[in-house]
Amino acid sequence: MVALVLAGAAGCGGSDSGGGGDRLTIAVRDDLPGIGLRGPDGVYRGLDIDVATYVAEQLGVPKDRITWKATVPAERENLLVRGDVDLVVASYSITEQRKRKVSFAGPYFLAHQDLLVRAGDTSVKGPKDLNSRKLCSVTGSTSAQNVKDKLAPEADLQEFSSPTECLTGLENKVVDALTNDDAILAGFAAQRAHRGKFKLVGLELSDERYGIGVAKSDTKLRDKVNKALRKMVSDKSWDRAVRKHFGPAHFDHEHAPKITETG
Repeated sequence: MVALVLAGAAGCGGSDSGGGGDRLTIAVRDDLPGIGLRGPDGVYRGLDIDVATYVAEQLGVPKDRITWKATVPAERENLLVRGDVDLVVASYSITEQRKRKVSFAGPYFLAHQDLLVRAGDTSVKGPKDLNSRKLCSVTGSTSAQNVKDKLAPEADLQEFSSPTECLTGLENKVVDALTNDDAILAGFAAQRAHRGKFKLVGLELSDERYGIGVAKSDTKLRDKVNKALRKMVSDKSWDRAVRKHFGPAHFDHEHAPKITETG
């Protein structure tokens, strides 16, 4: 990776063979409707994509000079530590454990861990109901860790590499519930093919503050990203993006959170 200067902040995006401007390599999810999903046309769409695009433009990098790199939860820190990407914008919850390896800007969204069950299931009303039942989550996610540590330590937790696999297991009655962030679950439940099949239990099992991951030592880039996020909120671009991606799911999302990752 070749070091570039991004609007005054040091970045690690790939070199530009065409000349005339900088590039950014941004890690995103490609399997989460409403958050980050790569369509059949190859185009990435979702809240994270809109946030990343806005931030990049504020750093002087237009959309057509962004390289999107699909990632999974377990790989997000590794991409930054190795210098494979400049930013990670991938439903990336800010935690103290992760901050030992990387830095964050933000947060730019506040989600809550919840449960998704089959539409007719009334037996799961809280995390204790999951003990001795089959629960699915994504490998490397904070949702999986919360279940193991405190929410339902006796649950039969099955971890898959993607929530799509969990959703298939839920539909086929291989598992009894899927746990993840409410924003992610709402995105799946709102898909045309899934409407009427599943429901959110409506719990707030944890606060998940989505941040933008940057290299541990790159405080200049973190500060530039924070400035861009503040502008995105103030000019209402954040509101428009959230309505666009979560409006169809009737998801009662939180207001834009206060930026806390400043040092």
